[in-house]
Amino acid sequence: MNLRNKQNFQLLKFILCFFFLLSSCNNDDTVITEEENQEENEDENPVSENNPIIGETGKITILDSSKVEKGYILVNDVTEAKVYLMDKLNADIVQEWVLDSRLGNDVFLLNNGKLLASLKADNPSFDIGGYGGKVQIINPDNSIFWEFTYSNESHLSHHDIEMLPNGNILILAWKAKNIQEAENAGYNINLPNEKLLIEALIEVNPVTNQIVWEWSSWDHLIQDFDSTKDNYGNVNENPQLIDLNYNYDDRGDIMHANGIDYDPENDLIYISVNFFSEIWVIDHSTTTNQASSHLGGNFSKGGDLIYRFGNPETYQNSNGIRLFYNNHFPNVLLNNEIGAGNILMYMNGNIPNQEQSIVYELNLPDELTLLSNANNEPNVVWDFTSPDLYSPLVSGAVRLPNGNTLITEGSFGFWEVNNEKEVVWKFDANSSLHWRGYHYNIDDEAIINLGL
Repeated sequence: MNLRNKQNFQLLKFILCFFFLLSSCNNDDTVITEEENQEENEDENPVSENNPIIGETGKITILDSSKVEKGYILVNDVTEAKVYLMDKLNADIVQEWVLDSRLGNDVFLLNNGKLLASLKADNPSFDIGGYGGKVQIINPDNSIFWEFTYSNESHLSHHDIEMLPNGNILILAWKAKNIQEAENAGYNINLPNEKLLIEALIEVNPVTNQIVWEWSSWDHLIQDFDSTKDNYGNVNENPQLIDLNYNYDDRGDIMHANGIDYDPENDLIYISVNFFSEIWVIDHSTTTNQASSHLGGNFSKGGDLIYRFGNPETYQNSNGIRLFYNNHFPNVLLNNEIGAGNILMYMNGNIPNQEQSIVYELNLPDELTLLSNANNEPNVVWDFTSPDLYSPLVSGAVRLPNGNTLITEGSFGFWEVNNEKEVVWKFDANSSLHWRGYHYNIDDEAIINLGL
């Protein structure tokens, strides 16, 4: 090749390379421009009440796709008596389960893709809001893997259930006491139905269907009404005990617990007690015999309350500020969650002329102790409220992997808010009543085992 041809070849090579690079840059610019145009279009036509995303289950009225935690929500729809997984970005159903009974409130997905569900038993002996009576584990194909019934004249499961790390199932239940038993315990109000309902917990082994552990609030009562009774005493000086006469209910449902959560790191159970507007904490390390007494277990208190918070008025304590006016879903944040060591609570806010709900994140003390005439309340580390946030019943909050908080406003739908209290996603459920909502990422083990 002579010199001129060589120079021409190099020039041609340079020109081709130049155009190739220019083309590549233009292509990249085109991609960036398209993405920018999409964001600009979203900014120009943001999702709103007037421009919602309409899905199968309701409408999305706020969506910030750059800040929302994408994934699915397991919806417990009490109104429609159904459970389904909803895609958060389009409000469509991706999986729905067929139930053979109405919801007894709590339903959630297990890691193996099965559904653990509290359902309503047939012909319950007492029909009070939140009653269940039947617990099932349901396969992905809707067949029943396991069933346990806890419903007769003396007891009835209700509201909430929890799968324990050992494979057993913790069940919240009412125990019925007749009028003579109530009077013997120092109850000071005539019972309309000759029945008093008190709170209890049972732990069931699903392999044997045997109750392997039990706790009852009946064993930890105090009252200052009748000095002739064994449980007579000063309520203020015994914060570890439960005042039998704190609340009256014309159905006999004087406590109305509505939620439980288990702390596996400390072997503790948290109970949301709606009519007391507080949370009770009990020691699960006890035996059943110890749980009926005041000694034993890791905290050496048997089944007495090792901690309580939300409403110091329940034990006549003038110290500490009352936070709760009805409450749901004690959600302990564990080591793998942002905010570990704290607890999320939905405070319904049933205050006359001030109805407004608040979600609290509370910092629990390192040592759970109860003292008389002392401030035993935890510290508020984060909260969220809005004039539009109010549900007089049900509801709850969960912490998402990105640090956002998913709020179930039971009588409306769902909110997702970030740590700066910015609403990044909001869903209107078309007047359906939702017990709770649980978030699952698309790569969650439970979702993978569902085959989605």
